Amino acid sequence: MSAFNDIRDYVAIPRVLSLRLSPDGSRLISAVQSLNPDGKSFGTALWAIPVDGEPYRLTRSAKGEAAAEFTTAGDVLFTSSRPDPTVKDSSDEVPSLWLLPRAGGEARQVAARPGGVGAFRTVGDVVVFASDVLDGEEAAEEERRKARKDAGISAILHEGYPVRYWDHDLGPGRTRLFAARIGPDRLEDVRDLTPDAGDALRDASFEITPDGATVITTWRVYLPKGEHRTDLVAIDLATGDRRTVLSEDRHDYTAPIAISPDGSKVACARERFTGLEVSARSELWIADLATGQGRAYADDLFPSAVEWAPDSSAVYVVADHQGRRPVFRVPLEGGEASRLTPDDAAYAGINASADGRFVYALRSGVALAPAPSRIDVATGEITELPSPAPRPEVPGTLTEVSATADDGTTIRGWLVLPEGASAANPAPFLLWIHGGPVASWNDWQWRWQSWIMAAHGYAVLMPDPCLSTGYGQEMIERGWGNWGPRTQADLDAIVEVTLARDDIDAERIGAMGGSYGGYMANWLAGHSDRYKAIVTHAALWNLDQFAGTTDASMYWQREFGEPGSERYALLSPHVSLDKITTPMLVIHGDKDYRVPIGEALRLWWDLRRSEVESKFLYFPDENHWILKPGNSVAWYETVLAFLAQHVLGQEWKRPDSVA
Repeated sequence: MSAFNDIRDYVAIPRVLSLRLSPDGSRLISAVQSLNPDGKSFGTALWAIPVDGEPYRLTRSAKGEAAAEFTTAGDVLFTSSRPDPTVKDSSDEVPSLWLLPRAGGEARQVAARPGGVGAFRTVGDVVVFASDVLDGEEAAEEERRKARKDAGISAILHEGYPVRYWDHDLGPGRTRLFAARIGPDRLEDVRDLTPDAGDALRDASFEITPDGATVITTWRVYLPKGEHRTDLVAIDLATGDRRTVLSEDRHDYTAPIAISPDGSKVACARERFTGLEVSARSELWIADLATGQGRAYADDLFPSAVEWAPDSSAVYVVADHQGRRPVFRVPLEGGEASRLTPDDAAYAGINASADGRFVYALRSGVALAPAPSRIDVATGEITELPSPAPRPEVPGTLTEVSATADDGTTIRGWLVLPEGASAANPAPFLLWIHGGPVASWNDWQWRWQSWIMAAHGYAVLMPDPCLSTGYGQEMIERGWGNWGPRTQADLDAIVEVTLARDDIDAERIGAMGGSYGGYMANWLAGHSDRYKAIVTHAALWNLDQFAGTTDASMYWQREFGEPGSERYALLSPHVSLDKITTPMLVIHGDKDYRVPIGEALRLWWDLRRSEVESKFLYFPDENHWILKPGNSVAWYETVLAFLAQHVLGQEWKRPDSVA
């Protein structure tokens, strides 16, 4: 039986999360997530993947391991919350840094901080790591944290914005960077590089120059009216001196960040501030580290990952493109970007070998779970490597579809068809609308898995309407500041073409979306009566309310304007409440700070008082995404039961998982 038939079997599928190549090119390391023995949570472990052999597991602990990096010597550094067996009553509440020797043996803890160890990088014997630090005397930090906990104090006094991010509160600690050297037993000469950082290192991305002398990091600059800009700065590891490398009004210089092997240049993403008439744009920017002089490369490629060629003559860039996410080669001089991978896959975690022959990457796709692969730079030939998590077989077929919108633009998407769909046995249809909105359906989805729906007989259309990436800047500008009407017109065009197929049942159809896709699900509910059921997850309902309560209000108000402006009234789904007749399933997590729970509470109340047939699936302990295994089961079972009732015409049966 397919793992997609039973949701419990599906959540038990191991998942390859990352990929790093050793300096000598002999092996890769990956963090693999799998179901813990209690069945209630996921854990991670590190696996080695020899480039010419079979994978084997490196670590085992109840707390799991993550964020692995090779040292120059070939040892493995990683973070884990596992207790230190050499220290009596050692704390395992926050992650610390561990080292696993290449020669074998047990891992040992090499660094710990009261606020934990976050992201880290290493070059030679140098390590730079991030840690959460309370303001005040460093020597007494652990005692101050304990005193705060013992006193039952959770209050945070804010004097700036933002105050929350994604699913957690910001403060009272602040991120700082520390530099150290790898010693025989532990990190030595640990120094605070950024004692004056304040909030400048929130969500920082950083890399060390190849000579181990400098760290290049994002640096947040706070501006009036709750705004901030992200610069790129260089910090001398010996002196702590800091200088600005890249800074520009109304632009962010941000991840992905990569430093050329010769140490002369930095590649990153340059993102412009949006506005009422200025759409989102991200471009590959390469600059001289000494002077800051740089320019944009590879027009219309939004970089999601960057890796330098070992001779520093080019960069490899991963970017969305026409429903795929290929690897491109971008030369610094004399030529345009060229596509390295010719297939339909989506690539991530790219690593260039030191000899320049290969690029290693995680390869995946809508019908392909992530697994390691090797790309021949000269020929583009792709070789699949043995994976620590074998790919599951999908129960159906993947087809590409396209349509012409009313303004002449081509709208394309992926159509998942269940086994046995035919003119004699047409499949019920689901429209899935992606989030973002600046995003694309081009990759495997663990949280929104279309193949589960296919295993239950549904065809799933995953289109890329306006605002989708991979189709040029014009595709984004078409929908900027015009979310509902323009996106609906694009969706209507490709839905019409798909429903005309003889293997699709045009009478049994539903629509689903999450985040921005949830916004569009709400919009369709008030502007179309063609769907038999609508599932809206983590959705925007009242735009004015959302824009002032999300964790990044400044971003959304750039596009929508000040509270009460005309654009809110034109685009907010709640304005069309009186036109909603389609049954709706509302889903939301209480820890969602990107789209706060108030959106769902308001939507749910509005549907109840309007007597729209509806249900509300509420997760008190989840965020924008539903991550816990049991909650994933409840999510899919409830969605399937709701669709079975309204799309398939079956009697409602409350799932056991939410009984």
